[in-house]
Amino acid sequence: MILVMKKRTLTAVILLVVILGAALAWMAGAGVFENTAAKNRLVPIYAVATEEKKVALTFDAAWGADQTRAIMDEVEKYGYKCTFFLTGFWAEANKELVKEIHDRGHQIGNHSQNHKHLNELNSETLQTEIDSVNALINELTGETPRFFRAPFGEYDNDLVKAVGAKGMQCIQWSVDSLDWKGLSGSQITERVIANIEPGSIVLMHNAGDHIVEALPLILLSVQNKGMTAVRLDELVYSENYTVDSRGIQIKNT
Repeated sequence: MILVMKKRTLTAVILLVVILGAALAWMAGAGVFENTAAKNRLVPIYAVATEEKKVALTFDAAWGADQTRAIMDEVEKYGYKCTFFLTGFWAEANKELVKEIHDRGHQIGNHSQNHKHLNELNSETLQTEIDSVNALINELTGETPRFFRAPFGEYDNDLVKAVGAKGMQCIQWSVDSLDWKGLSGSQITERVIANIEPGSIVLMHNAGDHIVEALPLILLSVQNKGMTAVRLDELVYSENYTVDSRGIQIKNT
């Protein structure tokens, strides 16, 4: 009798394991785990949902400074403004240029101190990578950056939380010019023009080989499409918003 009960118990356990295994396999196949992970994933702002015909042209600055003034000159010919994301070591080497960017009415964002892979750093080092740039920009311009862009476009929840805790917003991009790949001016122009739309955030680099060559046609296209290139703070909402799983910032109604 006892032997029969043990066999029944063992059979029940095996059946339960089989059922659980099948259920877990179904959940994995249905994307249940991925969906849960996605819901818990913090997403930076890639673009903004807006009916206003505005776009943000942004330039990351880490190496090289020679083209920075030419970039501002081209943008200003159309009465537009843009945003420069500066690394700390670049800002330290170009202090007068940092002041000029600010004085000419363009916006300055934080691109970390040393352009490292931030998701590989401990919490203390990560904080320093952000804080040191904020302190230097404030010292040079009297303003503290509101926006942060991670080097290499790499981020995780810890980084997004750290940036948010400082009252800043984490910014990615919806249009990548790929100017850092050595593309020609016409190739850069074609990439940007084909993808830009109201609410777009365009990634460029102040040291891109052919960015100054590409800019006039990009700016002309922005104008011909009835759009305006603005600073990020004129496009990105500062409060009462949500960011969906695609990174689109949406104003709450």
